[in-house]
Amino acid sequence: MPDANPPHPDGDRAQLASSFGGVATHYERFRPGPPVEAVDWYLPLPVTRVVDIGAGTGALSRLLVGRADEVVAVEPDDRMRAVLVAENPGVSALSGTGEAMPLDDGCADVVLASTSWHWMDPDAAVREAARVLVPGGYLGTLWTGADPDGPFLSEARARIAGAGAGAASDVGELAGLAERMVQTDAYSLTIPDGAPFDTPEHATFAWDIALDSDELIGLLGTFSWVITMPEERRMALLDEARAMLVAFGIVGSATVDVAWTTDAWRARREDTGGRS
Repeated sequence: MPDANPPHPDGDRAQLASSFGGVATHYERFRPGPPVEAVDWYLPLPVTRVVDIGAGTGALSRLLVGRADEVVAVEPDDRMRAVLVAENPGVSALSGTGEAMPLDDGCADVVLASTSWHWMDPDAAVREAARVLVPGGYLGTLWTGADPDGPFLSEARARIAGAGAGAASDVGELAGLAERMVQTDAYSLTIPDGAPFDTPEHATFAWDIALDSDELIGLLGTFSWVITMPEERRMALLDEARAMLVAFGIVGSATVDVAWTTDAWRARREDTGGRS
């Protein structure tokens, strides 16, 4: 479930976007990145330089090492970038944004944004990618998250709804979570008029990840709308979620397979055309 779901009603966009740095080490530990198969789709052959914008703590960046002579991560949050540097010594990390990369014109073969594009101004980021890409290079956007229609989350949603029907049940925060599970926007790469890119291509990748209760609770705590909850509400949500996992029999080292998906888009920069 990508963090691009509709913003939590208690937090504005700027607050949500800046929330991850406060849990940077937690984010690094619990938030899975995309599968290798998706990276293969973007980089079937080695390139000279690939840029990962909105790189976070480096879940994608580390998969790019060895596929390019240089991997450059661009991340605006100092706290996220510090974890990225500590965990990924083969990556060059720079302070910047997708709309303003501290890079020269025509210096990159591929620019990628992994579950971060929705935090950017897409038109400005497309034009900035056109500036730094070589002709024929690729811009790629991808969103990775748990599939809300997968078996585990579908059953969890049904159980939450059933529990909420009982007068003695107290699943207020989880009921809100269940509603968010089905509020999935269509994540896509749209090229604005005049930007020098071909029509985007689309691919999806699906796989399962076995997670125990601590990992599931940890993952839940990496979403901006949970991070920015008032402390009392956040603790109530996590307590309710853990109680639900106990009811599922997911305790201790027991795991459950969670269906995971990556929605991937790529667009080739045209060989000709003026600056945009």
